Amino acid sequence: MTLHKWSEIEEEKLTDSISRKYIMGDRVTMAMFTLKKGCTVQTHSHENEQMSTVLSGAMKFVVEGQEVFVRSGETLRIPPMTPHSAVALEDTENLDVFAPVRSDWLEGNDDYLKKA
Repeated sequence: MTLHKWSEIEEEKLTDSISRKYIMGDRVTMAMFTLKKGCTVQTHSHENEQMSTVLSGAMKFVVEGQEVFVRSGETLRIPPMTPHSAVALEDTENLDVFAPVRSDWLEGNDDYLKKA
């Protein structure tokens, strides 16, 4: 058992418009993103199933060419290996859960986020 406190996790500033904090488990990664209005995450895909919950604000996702609007209190499931992008329609706090763990983040292969 491990207790994590979000307030004690160092925030990683990826660009001027997006930052993240994350926790790695044995089989899952949980990430808290802060996105400024207009922040765009370019189209990408990954081996991970993703559950993306907007805690505050609003996001527009494009998943396999289909637009999906996700607002506070809503969760979008994105299957593994599915091309998707996102735009923050407002200043947004977003909680993402990924399975399996995001090994690409540990290896530094997350350039698509550093261009947001």
